[in-house]
Amino acid sequence: MTWHLTEDVEEFRRAADGYLARDPARSTALLTMSEMVRRHGPQAYGDAGPARFGWWREGGGAVEGAFVQTQPRPPLLGPMPENLARALARELRAVGPGLSGVRAADGAAKAFADEWTGGGDWRVDVRRLRLFRLGQLTPQEPAPSGRARQAGADDIVHAAAWMKSFVADIGDPSDADHDYTENVARRVADGLLYLWEETDGRSVSMAAHSPLIAGQSRVASVYTPAGLRGRGYAGAITAAVSRAALDAGAEHVLLFTDLANPTSNALYQRLGYRPVADYLDVEFI
Repeated sequence: MTWHLTEDVEEFRRAADGYLARDPARSTALLTMSEMVRRHGPQAYGDAGPARFGWWREGGGAVEGAFVQTQPRPPLLGPMPENLARALARELRAVGPGLSGVRAADGAAKAFADEWTGGGDWRVDVRRLRLFRLGQLTPQEPAPSGRARQAGADDIVHAAAWMKSFVADIGDPSDADHDYTENVARRVADGLLYLWEETDGRSVSMAAHSPLIAGQSRVASVYTPAGLRGRGYAGAITAAVSRAALDAGAEHVLLFTDLANPTSNALYQRLGYRPVADYLDVEFI
């Protein structure tokens, strides 16, 4: 019984694809992150170090747990029993370096944190996350004025500034030095980033969806500048991006929300999203 660690994304996917396919919704972030490394190389998420992957299996049996870590972010754990999360904490402590935290479903996150700190000092970061899956898409009525459009090359600089503001708003210090321009340029090139454009041509909101993987796509980076909020733009662009994901062939459309933001949680549920699972973002202090 052991955890297997690697920096080779293809080795990871060969070993873990069956596990990831068993519950692709709860494994959505692992699928997306590993696919990004496949497409763009080991530094796809920055230059802090290559991505690290791992899976757990007993003998020749099925894989029962997996994780992905892109430096300098903490490891992201897939669905797994608490005892495997504890074993992973011991394994990662043995190979180093230190970790700033862990992101996982509630039970696994707490078990990993307790093992890593010896039952000591850790706290839940400001974000408690909930994974939602789209049922019947129900766009808001009446819709705000304007229309959704795919972002183009001329929008990259503007959208990158919004992306930086979005990350600041959600309080993710691990992305503080991220190359937002490169991130946005990739999404634009893949046709995955959308803007809500007012009738006067101003862009007032944005959202993106991930590439289609395992029959699903995830909505992300829903952002409206502070001075433009409360006008229905976020709901409109989320509905438009959700429709774009469905039109691209997604059987399931997912998104994560911050449970500290009741406005966005209520909005997504009005659009037809339904809860799947809760996650914790744990920071070690």
